[in-house]
Amino acid sequence: MFQDNKKWLYLIVLSLIWGTSFILIKKALIGLNPYQLGALRTIITGLFLFIAGYKTVKTIKKEAWKWIAISGFFGSFIPAFFFAIAETEIDSAVVSVLNSLVPLNTILIGLAVFKIASTRKQVFGVMVGFVGTAILILKGAALNPEQNYWYAGFIIASTIMYAINVNIIKKHLQDIRPLAIATGNYVVIFIPAILVLLFTGFFTKETFSKPALAESIMYVVILSFFGTALAKVFFNKLVQISTPVFASSVTYVMPIVALGWGILDGEDFSLLQAFASGIILLGVYLSQKRA
Repeated sequence: MFQDNKKWLYLIVLSLIWGTSFILIKKALIGLNPYQLGALRTIITGLFLFIAGYKTVKTIKKEAWKWIAISGFFGSFIPAFFFAIAETEIDSAVVSVLNSLVPLNTILIGLAVFKIASTRKQVFGVMVGFVGTAILILKGAALNPEQNYWYAGFIIASTIMYAINVNIIKKHLQDIRPLAIATGNYVVIFIPAILVLLFTGFFTKETFSKPALAESIMYVVILSFFGTALAKVFFNKLVQISTPVFASSVTYVMPIVALGWGILDGEDFSLLQAFASGIILLGVYLSQKRA
């Protein structure tokens, strides 16, 4: 009973943290380009995790490092850039709803790659979710013709990578402490992030003369600590004490939080988009029904 309540507590806290992440990315992009944001987010998160979890790295067995590395790139490194790139063209509220495809892709990846069985109802839920996604993207493109909705592909690709990551943690990293997994992820991706930052033109007079730079970096620090470092540890723990699909259902509440922030920030969100969002969440709900 306690374990069951504990997983719901993790789910709610993660939803609030990650639901706020989308507006933080949007605000950080005012003074940074998406590549600088992604690199700084990874570097700062790595520093936080190294301070908190450097002692746990030695507990990772040699044979697990392959999965730690794959988990780091698919679950953290690449999505950090893809989400920032997507939000240069698409509203943060829409991005948060598209992120709800994670549970659906978790089922598809689990079935196709990790041989985890799924029911007909779950497969139907996946189909319903993708119908909602199509409506959301098409209506968004019509409502905001100045926005390039092809950039939704960056979010869809990220949800597939998140789904791979969830299944890897459950299947191959189940016995490793959540903090060790998160810290190990960033041991692998820390140097690549530094290399990316060096090639983004961040260390130039032009960048440091931007009036919004200090504020943008403040948003990245908040995003890195709460939205990445702390949330990664919580999420890894949630996967271990529940199931991959339950853990990925954090995307139920996230869009509600993100939509609230988006509307407060003046973003447009039509009734048809709200309907499409409901279809996506219905698909996520159905996809979690085993019977």
